[in-house]
This record gives sequence, structure tokens and C-alpha cells, in this order.
Amino acid sequence: MEYIYGSTDFKYQNTCVTLGKFDGLHRGHQLLLSELAKFEQQGLTSVMFTFDYHPGNLFSEKEIDLIYTEEEKKELLSRLGPKVLISYPFTEETASMEPEDFIKEVLIGKLDAKAIVIGTDYRFGKKRKGDAELLKKYSVVYGYELVVCEKLTYSDKVISSTRIREELRNGQIESVNEMLGRPYTIMGTVVTGNKIGRTIGVPTVNLLPTEHKLLPPNGVYASRIKYQENTYYGVTNIGYKPTVGAGQKLGVETHIFGFTGDLYGKIIEVELYRYERPETKFSSIEELKQRVQSDIENVKDFFARG
Repeated sequence: MEYIYGSTDFKYQNTCVTLGKFDGLHRGHQLLLSELAKFEQQGLTSVMFTFDYHPGNLFSEKEIDLIYTEEEKKELLSRLGPKVLISYPFTEETASMEPEDFIKEVLIGKLDAKAIVIGTDYRFGKKRKGDAELLKKYSVVYGYELVVCEKLTYSDKVISSTRIREELRNGQIESVNEMLGRPYTIMGTVVTGNKIGRTIGVPTVNLLPTEHKLLPPNGVYASRIKYQENTYYGVTNIGYKPTVGAGQKLGVETHIFGFTGDLYGKIIEVELYRYERPETKFSSIEELKQRVQSDIENVKDFFARG
């Protein structure tokens, strides 16, 4: 997959383009990608077009926490199929662009779009005046085909990144995974921890998520770990390790069942499947050890049952 980040210096011919924020890459976004794939089979180059800075952040003092960071999004999309991912610079100039100019200068001028795929609620251009109706109007002028996909639902409610964030903050991992269409994932480089796990016979690997990565509540989770082409299962703790001295940074610590290798400096993925219990401060290391062993047995039983 070709990746263009923060640049306007690109030009393609004969493309099919899907437009959106794509935070979460949930099942609704995957529907757009499946429509895009149909045009790709007709010989068009598939392009996912989004912005390199969440549009809600530019005009707000409050940062929007991300279900997936840009790096995580890029990695996931490399498996989902678009040939090109464009994270376009979202600047004051971009925000003030009239929607008609965006169609003419970007979608046609830079991308030569022959097909455009969007969701029903997609808005673009100055004051979000651009919509499906405007794109339909200009499809006659520029000769592209427009596909507008209806929203998908889960438990009788529309699937959206906002809803997924809410469920994630509430620790509802299983419903989050249903809406994402895959397990919620934390990707990162393994860093050195305090190595307390080794002293109790439960070695762990540690990740330090980026500042704006949205995490579920602190606690213990059943997890699956991916490293290169290998898949393992394990127990993951999100939090500050209160029993062994509160850490300064929120960390993601995982015990991988049956793994004995060295992963320091390696990139891994930790997928969360089920919330087990809250993070707890135990009265002793021995009490911590006993509870961790219980967590391990519970998680092994969970995965054994499929």
C-alpha cells in the first residue's frame, strides 16, 4: 500500500476513492472498502482519502482520543486492501475550501476519480456544506460514479466511532469488537519494564501507548498477541502496577502463554477479547502472584471454550 501523509504533492489517474474520517476502521468503514474493491476489479486504483489530523481537533482545545493511531490505522489498512492511503493535511486553508473546489481540485484534479464511495452522513468543505447530494450533482459534470452506503447497525443502533469510543471507555470490549469487526488492538514497540513478573514466574512484555490512544478502563483482559507471523494468547494488564510501586506512565503489560523469547525493541499487537477484573493493589507480592495465576487459568479456559 502506498502511503501519503501530510502532503498535497500527488497525482493519480483512473481512481476509485472512498472518503471519511475512518477513525476505528469499523464495520461501516469496511463496507465502504468492499464497495471500493468492486471498482478496483474494473481496473481502477483504489484510494482511501482521509485527513492527517482529526477535523474535530483543529478548532477545539480538547483533543479527540483515537481508537487507532495513524500508525495502527496504516498497518490495519495494509491488510484491508486499498492501494493508496492519503492522509491529507487538514489546515485552515483546507477547512475554508469550498466543497465545489474540493471536488474540482482534489477529487478530479489530483485523483482523477472515476468512482466515489461515501457514507450517508459524509460532509466536506467549508462549514461542512458538501454532502452526498452535491457529489451526485457534480457526478454529471465530471463523469464519476457515486455510491452512497447506508449506515450499519449493532443492537439496533448505528455503528459509529463515537459509539465505539463510549463503549470502549466503559470497558465493553466484546461489543466494541463486534462493531469494529475485529478485536480492539494496541500496537507498539516492546520496552523494558520493571521485570517484577519474572520474579514471580510470570514474565511480561510492556508497551507504552501514545498520548492520544484511547484505552479501555484500567484492569486485566484476555488477549491475543501477534508478532510477525505468529499468534499467541495471554493476559494483559492496563494500568500503573500499584502493587509494585505506582508507575509514572500508563502501560500495557502482557504475559504471553508459553513464550520464552526476547521481544525487546520488537513491534507486537495486543488484541483485547474480554475484561476480567479491575486493576487492584494487593497487600503483598505473594497475593499478586496468586491472583495472576488465577487470571491465567480463567483466560486459558475462556480461549479453550472458543
